[in-house]
Amino acid sequence: MRILLVEDDASLGDTILSWLKMDQYAVDWVRRGDSAQTALMTHSYDCVLLDRGLPGLSGDALLAQLRAANNPVPVILITAFHALTDRVEGLDLGADDYLVKPFELEEMSARIRAAVRRGARQPGKALTHAGIALHPDSRQVTLDDTPLTLTAREFHVLYALLLRKHSIVSRAQIEEALYGWGDEVESNAIEVYIHNLRKKLGAAHIVTVRGLGYRLKTDGD
Repeated sequence: MRILLVEDDASLGDTILSWLKMDQYAVDWVRRGDSAQTALMTHSYDCVLLDRGLPGLSGDALLAQLRAANNPVPVILITAFHALTDRVEGLDLGADDYLVKPFELEEMSARIRAAVRRGARQPGKALTHAGIALHPDSRQVTLDDTPLTLTAREFHVLYALLLRKHSIVSRAQIEEALYGWGDEVESNAIEVYIHNLRKKLGAAHIVTVRGLGYRLKTDGD
């Protein structure tokens, strides 16, 4: 899962970034509203944590632009504005949720999970293919109704493949789902995750398309 963090406070931003990475999220952190605008035009995110008071472009203006463009990405406002009128204003702009600083990191994580569930392509439903069932909410995976134990990275690789189960998924697309900006990616990391998934699912479930990437098996394989 990939999150965009838009926060100009260096200390708070660093704390949130470290916490979310421990939760195995891929996180991109920007400190200006106009930088967030660019990031949202060039990348796909599962959730945005958005400060209201930002240099370059305010969080309110960015949120209004997103909703005017019918961008449904879940947005959680994180702000020091705590009055009822502030919260109502933020929600009316199109925010999915509102966190008042200071807040507990555990609560932030729970609100992210809830916002992503509400905004999921298939809310409350498993992603399924050829006997595989992946439940985004609970992060459980089964193969022919038998539970599988996957690492967080393996889960997200399989999630990326299932979201595009009728298409080839490139190495770059998988890396984007797993890593934030500045994260070091080992040269063979994706191959290792694919190898581990094949051991747990069965080698035939994931097909390598030489020079292009990977896809899930089809009836013709």
